[in-house]
Amino acid sequence: MSSVQPILLVHGGAGNVPDCNVQNKLDGVRQAAKEGYRILKETGSVLDSVVAAVKVMEDLEGFNAGRGSVLTIDGTIEMEAQIIEGKNMNAGCVTLLSHIQYPVELARLVMEKTPHTFLGGEAAEEFAKKMGVPFVTQDFLKTKAAEKALAEFKKKGALNPTLTEIGGVGTVGCVAIDSNGHTASATSTGGINGKYRGRIGDTPLLGCGGYADDTIGTVSTTGHGESIMRYNLAQRILNAMTHGKNPQEAVDQETAAMTARVGKDAGAIVLSNKGEVGVGFTSYRMSWAYQVGDELHYGIDKGQKLVDKIS
Repeated sequence: MSSVQPILLVHGGAGNVPDCNVQNKLDGVRQAAKEGYRILKETGSVLDSVVAAVKVMEDLEGFNAGRGSVLTIDGTIEMEAQIIEGKNMNAGCVTLLSHIQYPVELARLVMEKTPHTFLGGEAAEEFAKKMGVPFVTQDFLKTKAAEKALAEFKKKGALNPTLTEIGGVGTVGCVAIDSNGHTASATSTGGINGKYRGRIGDTPLLGCGGYADDTIGTVSTTGHGESIMRYNLAQRILNAMTHGKNPQEAVDQETAAMTARVGKDAGAIVLSNKGEVGVGFTSYRMSWAYQVGDELHYGIDKGQKLVDKIS
């Protein structure tokens, strides 16, 4: 296999990001992209790099993952995440987490330290304790923005939770490729504001919230989870690439097709196994960023492509 230029690409969630939150979103994805790329260059590990990038966003209150996660209708936090590498398609998925600071780290432990692919709820947290994963309180994970969003949700008398973001926060994700064409994907979320307790979304489901296959490429999705899982968005994007579409064509085609077929909005970031980039969304906005060499590319509005030189 010929050498590929290593790239790490992140998204900060698709949704109706208000103008007042645009800068924070851009700052967050740029920070995550730079940190993930630094790890990729230093270690050569796509798994280390996607975990590092996602952890940055799980720590930031402006994203719907880790600290900053949206709340269930009962005011609790239930997070989920997945990670997958594209060589052997080893994967780890977790859901219904309430006391884990970095869900993406636990997903990787499930992949590497258990004979299983998916763990959830109390059992997943018991496994986390055995692995020495630090626990945090719900109060640590909850933010004033999340509490305010739930209060507004209840005040409106909404019967069905449909919002994938609050004040512009959203599911986070990362894809990466190394110089050998080895790929990985990681995605993490707090779910949907006002969701029923026990609701599981697209994020931890392989082929929906993300996927990686070195023979094709890698993808991480974001948007309305019920629609994404019904449409199997990540897998459809990769399938379009096997039929001759480049990553940009594939993500544009399949996010639009999902919205047309089952409704609601979605977005995705994609890398082909040659290092080609695709970023697309049907929502109002989606923050994204990637570093390749000494250039940091990023944007949040449709058609927006900004570039900074990294000294």
